[in-house]
Amino acid sequence: MASVPSLPSPQIVLFPFMSKGHTIPVLHLSRLLLHRGATVTVFTTPANRPFISNYLSDTDISIIDLPYPENVDGIPPGIESTDKHPSMSLFVPFASATELMQPHFEEALKTLPRVAFMITDGFLGWTVDSATKFNIPRLVFYGMNNFAMAVSRDVSESQLLQKTESDTESFAVPHFPWIKLTRNDFSPPFTDREPSSPHFEWVMQAAIATTKSHGLVVNSFYELEPLYLDYWNREFRPKAWCVGPLCLSDPVRPPIKPMSKWMQWLDQKLAQGSSVLFVAFGSQVEISEAQFEEIKIGLEKSGVNFLWVVRMKEPDEAFEERVKDRGMVVREWVDQRGILEHKAVKGFLSHCGWNSVIESICAKVPILAWPFMAEQPLNARMVVEEIKVGLRVETCAGSVRGFVKWEGLEKMVKELMEGEMGKVVRRRVDEVGETAVKAVEEGGSSWCTLNELIDELHAGN
Repeated sequence: MASVPSLPSPQIVLFPFMSKGHTIPVLHLSRLLLHRGATVTVFTTPANRPFISNYLSDTDISIIDLPYPENVDGIPPGIESTDKHPSMSLFVPFASATELMQPHFEEALKTLPRVAFMITDGFLGWTVDSATKFNIPRLVFYGMNNFAMAVSRDVSESQLLQKTESDTESFAVPHFPWIKLTRNDFSPPFTDREPSSPHFEWVMQAAIATTKSHGLVVNSFYELEPLYLDYWNREFRPKAWCVGPLCLSDPVRPPIKPMSKWMQWLDQKLAQGSSVLFVAFGSQVEISEAQFEEIKIGLEKSGVNFLWVVRMKEPDEAFEERVKDRGMVVREWVDQRGILEHKAVKGFLSHCGWNSVIESICAKVPILAWPFMAEQPLNARMVVEEIKVGLRVETCAGSVRGFVKWEGLEKMVKELMEGEMGKVVRRRVDEVGETAVKAVEEGGSSWCTLNELIDELHAGN
């Protein structure tokens, strides 16, 4: 009997949005696809190429630059990533301008062999038109989890944000009535009474493009949120495919020489038998001066060791001198996963961006949740109430978006690092972290899902 010829290597295109939090998990995904025998091409812009090229230097993944539009109102020349923006108010004009890259994207697609499928960021909704033009299936990557997607969709379809008067009044999510949310768990434009802003229009365009796509690629794993993945795939389209945690595809890298000062400091704390709280709020969060002062006081009075990554704040030499024996403030780009994996780090005060949450779970480090924007309040709900791998900061009046006084921060930092509730969530994150590792191993849920996705789309082409 004649053997069936095997399919050639699938050609896959990846196009992450120009933001570190969106780019890094897609680069992790590129490695997974490469390991499955795919030929991978990553699209980006010239200013973002060095970061991507450095990360992929040990692979044969191709990188294609597309020029970012010039003379965009409010966007300084050469700024091609959101973490370089002076304010998040520039996000919509920055994201909207990417549509002007479409002709360059399509010209580049013409130079590639037949593409089996493309995975592009949800913020690059216009790529669905290019995909349709070239008859290429498009999958969408938002960097969100199934919990946030399912709950947001349920609340949206019920119009609860428009029907609820108070920002702090709780309401039950219709299909998940044990979940109690408030309008403060959501951000504009979703909370606008009569949405009509440029931001809302842009969100709607991205959502429509998603509905026209073949599927959603989700940086999560089935065992973490089965109820919400099953609900989404039963009720909505496109289908969600859980293929994470993507960070676990990143190879264990040898220590960088010379070692960074903060890793040396963590080594010293480990040698002393001391535990460290890692503090980081991502590259997008904007913190007021008044709130920043409360954080400093709370960390200082807590008495715990801490490593704090700070963005766009002037040094406070007096504060840093007072805490120098047990606290370090870093103003540079750091390898967050490397820090979380360090044996001295036993807690993470986080904004609950999904990348940070999933990296913390994989490192088996419990979270002290302090959400600020986007879907972070929903992620915080998931962390504390659903999967129970963290605690929550105390805000004034208990509001999700309330001001955090130093006394409340000091109390919860101590509880996470030294208290009984901290011990409970630490045991729980150990269990969940083990499940995460098994999901991406051969035969695991995410391992199988990615194989199914590649087989389905490659065979169809």
